[in-house]
Amino acid sequence: MSETFENKMNEIFDLEPSPKIPSTVGDVLPVKKVQVDKEDEDKDYTTVRENLKEIVKRGNEAIDGIMMVASESQSPRAYEVVATLIKSVADANKDLIDLHKKMKDIKKTEVDASTTNITNNSLFVGSTSELQKLLKGKLKEIDDTSIADE
Repeated sequence: MSETFENKMNEIFDLEPSPKIPSTVGDVLPVKKVQVDKEDEDKDYTTVRENLKEIVKRGNEAIDGIMMVASESQSPRAYEVVATLIKSVADANKDLIDLHKKMKDIKKTEVDASTTNITNNSLFVGSTSELQKLLKGKLKEIDDTSIADE
């Protein structure tokens, strides 16, 4: 809006001037980085989970109530409200399951980052003569290192 238009409108409607809002790309507000620790993640998860469960519980109670109203009034609008409410409760249930999946993925990522790779079973692909040469070489290395240690 131009300032003259805004000033005229303020005079007509007897309003106070509105504060200036950054309008150019250069007037970007600074972003504050927030570090989230594991305890906060667990608290947030618990809070969101409890809220979603409460939404589902209240939604089910509301469905029961509106179903009685719809059946007594036989109003198409009441049945439409029931259908919308059922969809909302179903979406809340999906959100709850998605929350569990996201937390599981987060915890799995944390576990994957902290574990090291351990090889339990090895497979040699080659001929028996190549395997014997490999084993002889490894045995020689072991013998050489044990002699050097003494």
